[in-house]
Amino acid sequence: MSEHDNTQRLRELWERYAPRYDRDIGWCERLQFGDGRAWVCAKATGEVLEVAIGTGRNLGYYPEETRLTGIDFSPAMLDIARQRATQLGRLVDLREADAQELPFPDASFDTVVCTLSLCGIPDERAAIAEMYRVLRPGGTLLLLDHIGSHHRLIHFGQRLLEILTVRTLGDYQTRRPLPLVQGCGFVIQHQQRLKAGTMERLAATKPGST
Repeated sequence: MSEHDNTQRLRELWERYAPRYDRDIGWCERLQFGDGRAWVCAKATGEVLEVAIGTGRNLGYYPEETRLTGIDFSPAMLDIARQRATQLGRLVDLREADAQELPFPDASFDTVVCTLSLCGIPDERAAIAEMYRVLRPGGTLLLLDHIGSHHRLIHFGQRLLEILTVRTLGDYQTRRPLPLVQGCGFVIQHQQRLKAGTMERLAATKPGST
């Protein structure tokens, strides 16, 4: 299957899953990710792009002074994000777009955020390269995701679970964004593995100055 076909297949899966997403993710977030969303969003400044914004679960955590743009490849997820933004009284520019081909000029944003989503983007390397491209020099990349544990037994269990999750939602359990972020040219400012190494918070900057 080509990358394009795989992306289209995942879009269709998420279109069907969108109405259940908030209900299903809630308990998992409390158990595994704790205050991860708040940690990421509190560090965002200026013009902010959230990649794969989904149903907008981060919207309530951003500082009021940030100017938000969010993209997702699922119109159904974006519809829920729009409803959430309205309920919160939050202005946000929401657009249907592919994280692997962002529809923005180079150096458009001060901060790029991606939470719990690189695990499900077909080509996460391309997505990270696009995040680098649209960041201004000196800009900040903020990531939160589940990753492959450094504990061998837990990692084995994740690999077994991955057989199911990749087939159903394209969700990888054992990816690790850190080396790809470094390989793209970002400078790591903060890195923290939690929950037996299955969750990671990252803050990195694009070299240069604004």
